[in-house]
Amino acid sequence: MNRKVSVARLLVLSNSLLIVMKVIVGILSGSISILSEAIHSFMDLLAAIIAFFSVRISDTPADERHPYGHGKFENISGVIEAILIFIASGWIIIEAVRKMLYPHAIEKIGLGIVVMTISAAVNFFVSRRLYKVAKSTDSIALEADALHLKVDVYTSLGVAAGLFLMLILDYFTNSPLVHYLDPVIAIVVALLILRESFILFKKAYAPLLDEALSEEEVERIKALIGRYCSETVNYHGLRTRKAGNYRYVDFHLNVPAVMSVKEAHDLCDAIEEEIKSTLGHTEVTIHVEGI
Repeated sequence: MNRKVSVARLLVLSNSLLIVMKVIVGILSGSISILSEAIHSFMDLLAAIIAFFSVRISDTPADERHPYGHGKFENISGVIEAILIFIASGWIIIEAVRKMLYPHAIEKIGLGIVVMTISAAVNFFVSRRLYKVAKSTDSIALEADALHLKVDVYTSLGVAAGLFLMLILDYFTNSPLVHYLDPVIAIVVALLILRESFILFKKAYAPLLDEALSEEEVERIKALIGRYCSETVNYHGLRTRKAGNYRYVDFHLNVPAVMSVKEAHDLCDAIEEEIKSTLGHTEVTIHVEGI
């Protein structure tokens, strides 16, 4: 099985398990912060399902209708995931404000702490696996999911810490103000999720506009081409873009008019192979001009 598809399936299974746990404990305890984490996990599940199908489609070879491949399906997936996260954060904030207006005591806080700790541990190990595969395959969809889970680890630990603090304060003070701590924690979680959605949206959306590769990658490409330049060989019109995990590079190569077609072809092959071997998953188009 494709590594990307396999790890995407793992993500779907882990999120499904965590959602069931959080919803049950959230309802039993009446904690909006736990329910906010359940909402977050539900959105992550939707995102994981989208990522599962997008990585399968993105790896489909180019065809007559899609001669440049299907890489941008991953970018579309990332944009949808970012929007889902944004919706989740808004939902959490609304529910937290409602809880602040109509506060009530939290039950079974100890069980909530256990569930949030388990959630953080599961997401920690799954996110590490996701990041490893995402980096090795240069998958924006899997990187997006890994980012979700990384934030989930912090938010789950934050909720667990908040519930523990509520337990301690309620035992020593028995003040009604303690019950406001739960929705406040939920709002903090929502704001972290909101920030996450903005970062993800920006990264996933840029390739849909055919934005150039990063400055670092462009400089590497320039350096590689520069190795083959001389007083009689130079280039201009360098353009780059990215779709999913595929990079596209094209430029004009100026060669002496007396250079044979075979010599020019061999030169282009050498440049192309070096760029591909250095960056990986790269398509290079070179237009030769005689000067």
